[in-house]
Amino acid sequence: MKKIAFSLLLAMSLTYNYAQNTLNGTITDSESALPLEQVTIYFPQLEKGAISDAEGNYRINNLPLGTYKLVVSYIGYQTYSRSITILSGANSLRIDLSPSAIEMEEVIVSTPFHKLQRENVVKVAHETVANLKARGAVTLAQGITNIPGVETVSTGLGIGKPVIRGLSFNRVLVYTQGIRLENQQFGDEHGLGISDAGIESVEVIKGPASLLYGSDALGGVLYLNPEKFAIPKTNSGDINLNYFSNTEGLNANAGFKASSERFKFLLRGSVASHVDYNTGEDVRVTNSRFREYDIKAGVGYQAATFKTELRYNYNRSDLGIPEELGEQTKSRSPGLPNQEIDNHILSSKTSIFFERSSLDATLGYTFNDRREFEEEEGTEEAALDMDLKTFSYNVQYRLPEWRNLETIFGVQGMHQRNENFGEEILIPDAITNDIGFLGTSHLHFKNNSDLQLGIRYDHRAINGEASGLPSEEDFIPELDRNFNSFNAAIGYKMGLSKNLVGRLNLATGFRAPNLAELTSNGVHEGTNRFEIGDPDLGNEQNVQVDLALEYSSEHLELSVNGFHNTVSDFIFIEPNGEFVGEDAVFLYRQQDARLYGGEVGLHLHPHPLDWLHVESSFAMVIGELDDDSSLPLIPANSITNTVRVEFNKTNTWLLNSYAFVSLQSVFDQERVSSFETFTDGYNLLDVGLGGNLLLFDQEVSLRLTANNLLDKTYIAHLSRLKTDGIPNIGRNISLGLSILL
Repeated sequence: MKKIAFSLLLAMSLTYNYAQNTLNGTITDSESALPLEQVTIYFPQLEKGAISDAEGNYRINNLPLGTYKLVVSYIGYQTYSRSITILSGANSLRIDLSPSAIEMEEVIVSTPFHKLQRENVVKVAHETVANLKARGAVTLAQGITNIPGVETVSTGLGIGKPVIRGLSFNRVLVYTQGIRLENQQFGDEHGLGISDAGIESVEVIKGPASLLYGSDALGGVLYLNPEKFAIPKTNSGDINLNYFSNTEGLNANAGFKASSERFKFLLRGSVASHVDYNTGEDVRVTNSRFREYDIKAGVGYQAATFKTELRYNYNRSDLGIPEELGEQTKSRSPGLPNQEIDNHILSSKTSIFFERSSLDATLGYTFNDRREFEEEEGTEEAALDMDLKTFSYNVQYRLPEWRNLETIFGVQGMHQRNENFGEEILIPDAITNDIGFLGTSHLHFKNNSDLQLGIRYDHRAINGEASGLPSEEDFIPELDRNFNSFNAAIGYKMGLSKNLVGRLNLATGFRAPNLAELTSNGVHEGTNRFEIGDPDLGNEQNVQVDLALEYSSEHLELSVNGFHNTVSDFIFIEPNGEFVGEDAVFLYRQQDARLYGGEVGLHLHPHPLDWLHVESSFAMVIGELDDDSSLPLIPANSITNTVRVEFNKTNTWLLNSYAFVSLQSVFDQERVSSFETFTDGYNLLDVGLGGNLLLFDQEVSLRLTANNLLDKTYIAHLSRLKTDGIPNIGRNISLGLSILL
């Protein structure tokens, strides 16, 4: 306790000593030399910034001494990125921005050095939630499928799990508020448990990220960035309303945030309600209805050399579990079977900035309460009642930069407890302890190339209690297993020419088997099968090679990204031909596997028609076991072509506007596992338009989107309702209204 008190006193004294360090200057157009208003100036590592005024002037107070990356962004201009050394007292910097039709670049938060995409060695997909909503996404799980290489395993509309390049569930790690989201992700019959309200953007690392995040990041990471606090000495609020015709869905959220020079807070609440969705045949899928309630809050304190923030998120989801095309109703209350899921996410992030180095500590606590009610008369108790409590920590020390070499050392881990309170036991009461040590470096060369490498060691211990009696059919014995793994990553980015960049990455990853794979011994009601686990399963270990070529000019962007992923001891489930009652017996097994494929992207905005954007993306993945049989739940190949127009500052009342037409073509999926069937391809046409208006000095945003405009009847290969012949959602017209207060 004395050491903690001394550290806080030291941080406060440093804050006082360096409180007068400032950065000010003017932002201008490089061609006209005119000042630019409403430009964002931001230090990603410090999470501190400002906005330029009508004369182009800006000022950022209370900065620590040292060298930090500064990012300046404005619509219609090339994003400015440069390392700035803050000296004692007043610092000045004039910035000239160059006009560009290329869209603004964002800082990538999911990688350790917080660089722009063009500066990163690892290619990371980035998309704002606003853009996903403009595409008509009903839920966050549905929205991420607009990112090439990302799909979702769905159960109707309200339940979805992310799939990255063919890998899903415990092979994909989800991060929110800077901490790992733990919510029994081994199961495919419940969703993410987080609302898109209060989420600013989504980042996707496609490939093993065990170096950065440990076990369960073998296939990739879905990183959700929460909305930022307000710029110092500002406040803002907004109200957002959405209507979805297909489900008669209503979605509303409102938020307010304010910041002084040092203190800041934000608050956002949301509610969503949907009836059963309609297929393309105008038939409602019984009990696909769902409701969601979500609250997000945050407080923070920021001074020169010390900043801390505390965030909390509560999410309640009431989910119907669809099984048939039965009773046609517009009830909003889920019938039986259904789930009630409560998620509590509490996180704190603290940073101390020394003169040339920094220390970051992120702590998290998540509580997931999952209850499932089945079709049994005379009972109101949940058949399945599981509580999952997880405490996680992540402490990283950034060394002083030396000759363009940045280095980070860190320790990460978690303590997790699973408890059962219902009659059904999917997995036993258990405790999982993780700890990992990592080191990673980024070296920038003068020839516009970068090298990044790192190494990590992880240890996981799982202790499970016995469940039932040895004489019973569903007995689960006591479990005591330990798993260890070393992993490494190396990547190189090279400027092959003025406009051509190449990235080559080699990374290893691992995943310890989850409790379901180790201990299952009974009927899994959500899948209607009798699952038998194997307590002797070992680590999955993979090696992925990723090669990307990217061409970028003022009016053309082209990217080709290929990968080959070899997974040793891949864990999969397959039937053994036996039955327990009416349920087929499925066993967990291990065999080497391989996945390969990639994505191709094209973005054309021809001169002088800078308002016109022609976009095309193609994604494919093939997954095979060592015996040449196909892996299950591999997405079908798809291509998406979009024509989009955008206009900025059309007149005094129409600030900006857009419209788009998009055609997604999904190919036949004939590469299926032994217990899957072929899936026919399909084409989906989407259209949309929207813009920002200034009405009575109040900014209002409107959008109108029609998804599956032609009301196509189709079944996605990754739909869990496919085995029952239940189609996906038909035509859905959504209307959105946002009012900026």
